Amino acid sequence: MLGPREWYDELPSTQDRAIELARGGAAPGTRVVAGRQTLGRGRLRHAWASPPGSLYLSIVVRLPADHPGLLPLAIGAEVASELAARWPVAPRLKWPNDLLIEDPAGRARKLSGILVDRVEATPLAVAGIGLNVRVPADGHPPEVRSRTTALEEWVAPCPSVDEVEAVVVDAALRASRALDSPGAVEATRRRCADLLYGRGRTATVDGRLAGRIDSLGPEGELVLDVDGERMTIRAGDLRVEGMA
Repeated sequence: MLGPREWYDELPSTQDRAIELARGGAAPGTRVVAGRQTLGRGRLRHAWASPPGSLYLSIVVRLPADHPGLLPLAIGAEVASELAARWPVAPRLKWPNDLLIEDPAGRARKLSGILVDRVEATPLAVAGIGLNVRVPADGHPPEVRSRTTALEEWVAPCPSVDEVEAVVVDAALRASRALDSPGAVEATRRRCADLLYGRGRTATVDGRLAGRIDSLGPEGELVLDVDGERMTIRAGDLRVEGMA
């Protein structure tokens, strides 16, 4: 069920505003959307460039009682599946929270990022989802421009931001509800594993640990094969062979 929607032409961070609303008792489905962010943020305190023309959304969802660590991956998998069902794109899920599309040269470029923050002292979380729809030529900093992509490169005519928002909101709510459904956790984990980018490829974590991507753990942890030994990674900056 959808809650209230706040829209801002410009906002420092949709995530910060949605967390404030959740702390104040906002119901699941409440969402904050901005045309542009001035202080957008991703995982590990990375800045999130937010030029006009794309989707910047944060939505309050119920935190699953079991396996809450799967929530970012579950939302990513649901968004990827819905995008693929509606438009000629095939996003893959990069652990733990990005959606990538491979270009004709085989380079995987970032389409979307997902940040999930638990809201303390509540049964809620806030899912922040940034998805590139249309990006001006100078919209991203030069150092990341070649590593990103947008729907306008793949879909003609390009969908509106409002169309993409409707898909993303529905997917985020459906993913959070599914994790509370009997028997759904294992199905969700399998779906995430099926969409996982880079299985069998060499990857590094935080620029140091190297191994081959093997699978996902019970809480969405990344499992690497490091010289024949399975190693579980719970957090870190993953770089996969073949990424732009």
